Amino acid sequence: MDDVTTDLLIIGAGPTGLYSAYYAGFRGMSVAVVDSLPELGGQITAMYPEKAILDVAGFPSVKGRDLVEGLVEQAASANPTYILDRTATTLEHHEDDVVVTLDDGTRVTAGAVLITSGIGKFSPRPLPAGDGWVGRGMEFFVPSFAPYAGKDVVIVGGGDSAFDWAQHLEPVAASVTLVHRRDAFRAHERTVAAVKDSSVEIITNAQVTELRGDPHLEEVEISVDGEEQPRVVEAQALVAALGFIADLGAIQQWGLETSKRHVVVDSSMRTNLPRVFAAGDITDYPGKVRLIAVGFGEAATAVNNAAVAIDPTAHVFPGHSSEG
Repeated sequence: MDDVTTDLLIIGAGPTGLYSAYYAGFRGMSVAVVDSLPELGGQITAMYPEKAILDVAGFPSVKGRDLVEGLVEQAASANPTYILDRTATTLEHHEDDVVVTLDDGTRVTAGAVLITSGIGKFSPRPLPAGDGWVGRGMEFFVPSFAPYAGKDVVIVGGGDSAFDWAQHLEPVAASVTLVHRRDAFRAHERTVAAVKDSSVEIITNAQVTELRGDPHLEEVEISVDGEEQPRVVEAQALVAALGFIADLGAIQQWGLETSKRHVVVDSSMRTNLPRVFAAGDITDYPGKVRLIAVGFGEAATAVNNAAVAIDPTAHVFPGHSSEG
């Protein structure tokens, strides 16, 4: 595509990036948004569009896809330029702007850059016994519950995704079995309690050791600590919810100060590089809490401070959006 010139370049089109686009428009900025995924919404769109999200202010419960749709509609007021399925590769600093080059050679010149790329590029942790089974009954994400209707489902993992999917699939599937290698779980206590009170069978101190079926999955072998013989359960679907391997990608070469694969920011969401800000899950500072709701607040803070970096005569606080 042609080179782009904009006031603010946002890297990452997840919830924080989309809200940043809206808020930049509210501040009168032109906006471009780059994302390595082909669709808007980041991890929500890619991994759990049907999941009920309970901790966004004003929404007692909202599906992931509905939240993304609302954010996209809200951001439309800024008329952002979306550059999807592209990755930011290099960053150049000039006196009055920065230039980011994308993997297709496109150059984006901006007054400031706001990084909202969540955990960066992510890939699922593999299930050792699942080699060769993707598309034959094993998946890493549950973008839709419909394909699991009436099936016996095995879910492997003990984190939030594993328990969220167990809770949502339980009324849809014929049966749900959750397998975890320990007897302690990383998931939210409320969700764990709900799954324990449901019909989901939970097998702990156990590992999936073999998948069987030709050509599609028919049964799963589960080895349980202390049991001489492995258990075999019928299953037509298996979800490997073992977490993700995050990679900040090329931005790690930009000279940003990082801590454990997160970008260090100050209270204004500034990084150590001039005209470069960050917000959302990618950021780190003392007391950081990684929630969508926190990312929204950080987005407003970052955009307001970026406005001053772009135009020193601007004010950090522009007034409330409800004011006439």
